[in-house]
Amino acid sequence: MGLWAIVPVKPLRRGKSRLASVLSEDERALLNFTMLSNTLRTLRDVEEIEQILVVSRDPAALSLAREFNARTVQEDGQPELNTALQRATVVAQMYAAQEILILPADLPLLSVSDVRRILQYAKNPPVVVISPDRRNDGTNALYMNPGGIIEYRYGPGSFHQHVEQARIKGVRVEICQLSTLSLDLDLPEDLDLLKQIEAMQIEP
Repeated sequence: MGLWAIVPVKPLRRGKSRLASVLSEDERALLNFTMLSNTLRTLRDVEEIEQILVVSRDPAALSLAREFNARTVQEDGQPELNTALQRATVVAQMYAAQEILILPADLPLLSVSDVRRILQYAKNPPVVVISPDRRNDGTNALYMNPGGIIEYRYGPGSFHQHVEQARIKGVRVEICQLSTLSLDLDLPEDLDLLKQIEAMQIEP
């Protein structure tokens, strides 16, 4: 009865298409590979996480996941994200997972302390913990105990939809606002912000 982290991953060479105006296909593939590696490394270092499960239709992403001793689910075709996450949740529950943490692989500033901060909000289940993106529109982290207690609503406005799902079910909702978790890389302006943050960190 443990905590499973589920990481959905788009094909590494096709993901982040909205960055095509500033990054080539090879550069986007390298960026996706690097962020997935960082995500898996971070989750592996969180002792509270019993198992990592990567769901993708990209063999390269799944191969990388196995290097980090993560379990994998290979999707056939092009399933919608919410469907893929529902299937992955069922797999986790088959192995007696009680808690589920959904984390995308495009959070470049993700750290172990961020994950533990989410878990600090996760006391006294049933509970849903949500970390929104910096626009308070998307969902950058979603914790549920018990897993699957709300339906996945990823897509435009998912943050508010997940909050509403929890309230409909009568489940306590905790909002975890972290600047490091709020930055995902979808648009060129996100990449610019990341470069500014990295420049500030290396200044003496």
